[in-house]
Amino acid sequence: MSENNQLRDVFDAIADPTRRRLIRLLAEAEEIPLHELTAQFQMGRTAVSKHLTILKEAGLVLDRKVGRETRFRLNASPLREIQNWVAFYGKFWSTNMLRLNQLLEEEEEE
Repeated sequence: MSENNQLRDVFDAIADPTRRRLIRLLAEAEEIPLHELTAQFQMGRTAVSKHLTILKEAGLVLDRKVGRETRFRLNASPLREIQNWVAFYGKFWSTNMLRLNQLLEEEEEE
């Protein structure tokens, strides 16, 4: 699924702590079967599957069938949108902190 064809906003997909934890687990492994992911949470398989579906709709998770098992892996490229957004505000805060430092230095000189 290309980034332009996402069914769900990436920001919406990562808003939930459970989904952020799923992303972390997937980032730490090449591929994980559903039953192993489910074992990491105090919720049932259906609930974990619903979270994975939301991540899939945002393009963050890919899955494949291996026999009767579904395995999941992370597709981190949609996270670039979040990285770019955070980077913009990082520049904003850096600029404002620089201004604040200049003002404080000016006050000290007086």
